[in-house]
Amino acid sequence: MADLTLPQDLEFALGLADLADAISHGRFRAADLEVSMKPDLTQVTDADKAVEASIRESIAANRPGDAIYGEEFGTIGDSSRQWIIDPIDGTANFVRGVPVWTTLIALAVDGVPVLGVVSAPALGRRWWGADGLGAHTRDIDGSRRSIRVSGVSALSDASVALSGLDRFEEAGLLENYLELARQVWRTRDYSDAWPYMMVAEGVLDVAGEFGLQPYDMAALFPIVSEAGGLLTSMDGEPGPWHGSALATNGLLHDAVRSVLGV
Repeated sequence: MADLTLPQDLEFALGLADLADAISHGRFRAADLEVSMKPDLTQVTDADKAVEASIRESIAANRPGDAIYGEEFGTIGDSSRQWIIDPIDGTANFVRGVPVWTTLIALAVDGVPVLGVVSAPALGRRWWGADGLGAHTRDIDGSRRSIRVSGVSALSDASVALSGLDRFEEAGLLENYLELARQVWRTRDYSDAWPYMMVAEGVLDVAGEFGLQPYDMAALFPIVSEAGGLLTSMDGEPGPWHGSALATNGLLHDAVRSVLGV
Protein backbone atom coordinates (compact mmCIF):
# COMPACT_ATOMS: atom_id res chain seq x y z
CA MET A 1 0.00 0.00 0.00
CA ALA A 2 3.03 2.27 -0.43
CA ASP A 3 1.31 4.27 -3.17
CA LEU A 4 -1.40 5.56 -0.85
CA THR A 5 -1.44 9.28 -0.11
CA LEU A 6 -2.23 10.81 3.27
CA PRO A 7 -5.43 12.45 1.93
CA GLN A 8 -6.59 9.00 0.79
CA ASP A 9 -5.84 7.55 4.21
CA LEU A 10 -7.71 10.40 5.86
CA GLU A 11 -10.78 9.85 3.70
CA PHE A 12 -10.62 6.16 4.57
CA ALA A 13 -10.37 6.99 8.28
CA LEU A 14 -13.40 9.26 8.04
CA GLY A 15 -15.28 6.39 6.45
CA LEU A 16 -14.24 4.17 9.35
CA ALA A 17 -15.68 6.77 11.71
CA ASP A 18 -18.98 6.69 9.79
CA LEU A 19 -19.04 2.93 10.21
CA ALA A 20 -18.28 3.22 13.92
CA ASP A 21 -20.91 5.91 14.51
CA ALA A 22 -23.65 3.81 12.94
CA ILE A 23 -22.90 0.99 15.39
CA SER A 24 -22.15 2.91 18.58
CA HIS A 25 -24.95 5.44 18.30
CA GLY A 26 -27.40 2.64 17.65
CA ARG A 27 -26.38 0.95 20.91
CA PHE A 28 -26.22 4.13 23.03
CA ARG A 29 -28.81 3.96 25.83
CA ALA A 30 -29.98 0.57 24.54
CA ALA A 31 -32.01 -1.33 27.13
CA ASP A 32 -30.23 -4.57 26.24
CA LEU A 33 -26.68 -3.17 26.26
CA GLU A 34 -24.29 -5.88 27.42
CA VAL A 35 -21.73 -4.66 29.95
CA SER A 36 -18.91 -6.70 31.45
CA MET A 37 -15.69 -6.07 33.38
CA LYS A 38 -12.26 -6.55 31.88
CA PRO A 39 -9.27 -7.86 33.87
CA ASP A 40 -8.09 -4.28 34.45
CA LEU A 41 -11.46 -3.57 36.11
CA THR A 42 -12.66 -1.24 33.37
CA GLN A 43 -16.00 -1.72 31.67
CA VAL A 44 -16.51 -3.03 28.16
CA THR A 45 -19.77 -3.26 26.21
CA ASP A 46 -20.97 -5.17 23.20
CA ALA A 47 -20.79 -1.84 21.37
CA ASP A 48 -17.04 -1.44 22.09
CA LYS A 49 -16.38 -4.88 20.65
CA ALA A 50 -18.67 -4.49 17.65
CA VAL A 51 -17.18 -1.13 16.68
CA GLU A 52 -13.60 -2.36 16.86
CA ALA A 53 -14.42 -5.60 15.02
CA SER A 54 -16.04 -3.66 12.17
CA ILE A 55 -13.13 -1.22 11.90
CA ARG A 56 -10.64 -4.10 11.86
CA GLU A 57 -12.60 -5.88 9.16
CA SER A 58 -12.62 -2.78 6.96
CA ILE A 59 -8.89 -2.16 7.47
CA ALA A 60 -8.10 -5.77 6.61
CA ALA A 61 -10.17 -5.50 3.42
CA ASN A 62 -9.00 -2.06 2.29
CA ARG A 63 -5.51 -1.68 3.80
CA PRO A 64 -4.14 -5.25 3.75
CA GLY A 65 -0.76 -5.47 5.36
CA ASP A 66 -1.31 -2.56 7.73
CA ALA A 67 -0.90 -3.34 11.42
CA ILE A 68 -3.72 -2.72 13.91
CA TYR A 69 -3.58 -1.86 17.61
CA GLY A 70 -6.96 -1.67 19.33
CA GLU A 71 -8.13 -1.48 22.91
CA GLU A 72 -10.37 -4.52 22.80
CA PHE A 73 -8.52 -7.00 20.57
CA GLY A 74 -4.87 -6.03 20.89
CA THR A 75 -2.22 -5.86 18.20
CA ILE A 76 -1.94 -7.64 14.88
CA GLY A 77 0.76 -7.22 12.25
CA ASP A 78 4.18 -5.56 12.31
CA SER A 79 3.92 -3.05 9.49
CA SER A 80 5.42 0.42 9.86
CA ARG A 81 1.84 1.61 9.19
CA GLN A 82 -0.30 0.97 12.26
CA TRP A 83 -3.94 1.89 12.83
CA ILE A 84 -4.57 2.69 16.50
CA ILE A 85 -8.19 2.38 17.62
CA ASP A 86 -10.22 3.14 20.71
CA PRO A 87 -13.72 2.02 19.68
CA ILE A 88 -15.46 3.90 22.49
CA ASP A 89 -13.33 6.27 24.50
CA GLY A 90 -15.44 7.05 27.55
CA THR A 91 -17.14 3.69 28.02
CA ALA A 92 -18.16 4.64 31.57
CA ASN A 93 -20.06 7.62 30.15
CA PHE A 94 -21.53 5.43 27.40
CA VAL A 95 -22.82 2.95 29.97
CA ARG A 96 -24.37 5.67 32.15
CA GLY A 97 -26.04 7.44 29.22
CA VAL A 98 -23.72 10.47 29.26
CA PRO A 99 -23.25 11.61 25.63
CA VAL A 100 -19.57 12.50 26.05
CA TRP A 101 -17.81 9.56 24.39
CA THR A 102 -15.94 9.17 21.14
CA THR A 103 -14.41 6.77 18.68
CA LEU A 104 -10.71 7.45 18.20
CA ILE A 105 -8.96 6.40 15.00
CA ALA A 106 -5.31 7.14 14.23
CA LEU A 107 -2.76 6.08 11.67
CA ALA A 108 0.82 5.99 12.94
CA VAL A 109 3.82 5.58 10.65
CA ASP A 110 6.95 4.33 12.39
CA GLY A 111 5.24 5.03 15.70
CA VAL A 112 4.34 8.64 14.91
CA PRO A 113 0.62 9.48 14.52
CA VAL A 114 0.14 11.20 11.14
CA LEU A 115 -3.66 11.40 11.09
CA GLY A 116 -6.42 11.31 13.64
CA VAL A 117 -10.20 11.24 13.70
CA VAL A 118 -12.29 11.83 16.83
CA SER A 119 -16.00 11.19 16.33
CA ALA A 120 -18.67 11.98 18.93
CA PRO A 121 -22.00 10.97 17.37
CA ALA A 122 -24.09 11.54 20.51
CA LEU A 123 -22.85 15.16 20.49
CA GLY A 124 -23.27 15.47 16.74
CA ARG A 125 -19.58 16.42 16.44
CA ARG A 126 -16.43 15.19 14.72
CA TRP A 127 -12.83 16.41 14.54
CA TRP A 128 -9.98 15.33 12.26
CA GLY A 129 -6.50 16.31 11.21
CA ALA A 130 -3.48 15.01 9.31
CA ASP A 131 0.07 16.17 8.83
CA GLY A 132 0.08 19.12 6.47
CA LEU A 133 -3.67 18.95 5.87
CA GLY A 134 -4.87 21.11 8.75
CA ALA A 135 -7.34 20.43 11.56
CA HIS A 136 -11.07 20.52 11.01
CA THR A 137 -14.40 19.90 12.67
CA ARG A 138 -17.94 19.08 11.66
CA ASP A 139 -20.49 20.97 13.72
CA ILE A 140 -23.86 19.72 14.87
CA ASP A 141 -25.55 21.37 11.87
CA GLY A 142 -23.31 19.40 9.49
CA SER A 143 -21.17 22.36 8.47
CA ARG A 144 -17.40 21.97 8.35
CA ARG A 145 -14.71 24.44 9.34
CA SER A 146 -11.00 24.64 10.03
CA ILE A 147 -10.00 25.01 13.67
CA ARG A 148 -7.20 26.82 15.49
CA VAL A 149 -5.98 26.98 19.08
CA SER A 150 -6.43 30.10 21.19
CA GLY A 151 -4.00 32.97 21.56
CA VAL A 152 -4.22 33.11 25.36
CA SER A 153 -0.71 33.66 26.70
CA ALA A 154 -1.21 34.22 30.45
CA LEU A 155 -2.19 31.56 32.97
CA SER A 156 -4.46 34.08 34.66
CA ASP A 157 -6.60 34.17 31.49
CA ALA A 158 -6.55 30.42 30.80
CA SER A 159 -9.44 27.99 30.86
CA VAL A 160 -8.06 24.61 31.94
CA ALA A 161 -9.39 21.03 31.98
CA LEU A 162 -7.18 18.62 33.90
CA SER A 163 -8.96 15.30 34.41
CA GLY A 164 -8.66 12.80 37.24
CA LEU A 165 -7.84 14.57 40.49
CA ASP A 166 -7.13 11.16 42.03
CA ARG A 167 -4.47 10.48 39.41
CA PHE A 168 -2.70 13.74 40.17
CA GLU A 169 -2.74 12.70 43.81
CA GLU A 170 -1.32 9.28 42.91
CA ALA A 171 1.44 11.04 40.96
CA GLY A 172 2.28 13.13 44.03
CA LEU A 173 1.14 16.30 42.29
CA LEU A 174 -2.05 17.19 44.15
CA GLU A 175 -0.62 20.40 45.63
CA ASN A 176 0.78 21.38 42.23
CA TYR A 177 -2.64 20.77 40.69
CA LEU A 178 -4.26 23.00 43.29
CA GLU A 179 -1.65 25.71 42.74
CA LEU A 180 -2.34 25.67 39.00
CA ALA A 181 -6.07 25.92 39.73
CA ARG A 182 -5.38 29.00 41.84
CA GLN A 183 -3.38 30.68 39.06
CA VAL A 184 -5.68 30.13 36.08
CA TRP A 185 -8.95 31.82 35.18
CA ARG A 186 -11.04 28.70 35.66
CA THR A 187 -10.91 24.91 35.77
CA ARG A 188 -13.37 22.36 34.40
CA ASP A 189 -13.34 18.62 33.69
CA TYR A 190 -15.14 17.86 30.44
CA SER A 191 -14.13 14.17 30.23
CA ASP A 192 -12.05 11.97 27.96
CA ALA A 193 -11.13 13.19 24.44
CA TRP A 194 -13.50 16.16 24.37
CA PRO A 195 -11.32 18.69 26.23
CA TYR A 196 -8.40 18.02 23.87
CA MET A 197 -10.63 18.81 20.93
CA MET A 198 -11.74 22.00 22.66
CA VAL A 199 -8.08 22.98 22.98
CA ALA A 200 -7.74 22.39 19.23
CA GLU A 201 -10.81 24.57 18.63
CA GLY A 202 -9.51 27.35 20.86
CA VAL A 203 -12.36 27.25 23.38
CA LEU A 204 -10.09 25.71 26.03
CA ASP A 205 -6.43 26.53 26.54
CA VAL A 206 -5.12 23.50 28.44
CA ALA A 207 -6.16 19.86 28.84
CA GLY A 208 -4.34 16.93 30.38
CA GLU A 209 -4.36 13.81 32.51
CA PHE A 210 -2.40 10.81 33.75
CA GLY A 211 -3.15 7.10 33.40
CA LEU A 212 -3.62 6.92 29.63
CA GLN A 213 -2.96 4.24 27.03
CA PRO A 214 -1.67 4.91 23.49
CA TYR A 215 -5.11 4.28 22.00
CA ASP A 216 -6.51 7.01 24.29
CA MET A 217 -4.16 9.58 22.77
CA ALA A 218 -2.88 8.69 19.29
CA ALA A 219 -5.76 10.29 17.37
CA LEU A 220 -5.43 13.52 19.35
CA PHE A 221 -1.86 14.35 18.33
CA PRO A 222 -2.32 15.25 14.63
CA ILE A 223 -5.46 17.28 15.37
CA VAL A 224 -3.93 19.37 18.15
CA SER A 225 -0.70 19.83 16.21
CA GLU A 226 -2.39 20.83 12.96
CA ALA A 227 -4.53 23.31 14.92
CA GLY A 228 -1.32 25.01 16.06
CA GLY A 229 -1.19 23.54 19.55
CA LEU A 230 1.26 21.34 21.41
CA LEU A 231 0.55 17.89 22.81
CA THR A 232 3.14 15.95 24.78
CA SER A 233 3.27 13.70 27.78
CA MET A 234 3.19 15.51 31.11
CA ASP A 235 6.99 15.33 31.24
CA GLY A 236 7.33 16.76 27.74
CA GLU A 237 7.91 13.60 25.69
CA PRO A 238 6.46 13.45 22.16
CA GLY A 239 3.98 10.80 21.04
CA PRO A 240 1.28 8.71 22.73
CA TRP A 241 3.56 6.14 24.33
CA HIS A 242 4.31 7.66 27.75
CA GLY A 243 1.13 7.22 29.81
CA SER A 244 0.01 10.83 30.13
CA ALA A 245 -1.02 13.80 28.02
CA LEU A 246 -0.79 17.57 28.19
CA ALA A 247 -2.33 19.64 25.41
CA THR A 248 -2.05 23.40 25.25
CA ASN A 249 -2.21 26.20 22.72
CA GLY A 250 1.59 26.08 22.77
CA LEU A 251 1.94 29.46 24.44
CA LEU A 252 1.11 28.04 27.88
CA HIS A 253 2.89 24.70 27.72
CA ASP A 254 6.05 25.57 29.62
CA ALA A 255 4.18 27.61 32.23
CA VAL A 256 1.74 24.77 32.96
CA ARG A 257 4.53 22.21 33.23
CA SER A 258 6.46 24.53 35.53
CA VAL A 259 3.57 24.93 37.97
CA LEU A 260 2.80 21.21 37.85
CA GLY A 261 6.46 20.43 38.47
CA VAL A 262 6.75 17.94 35.62
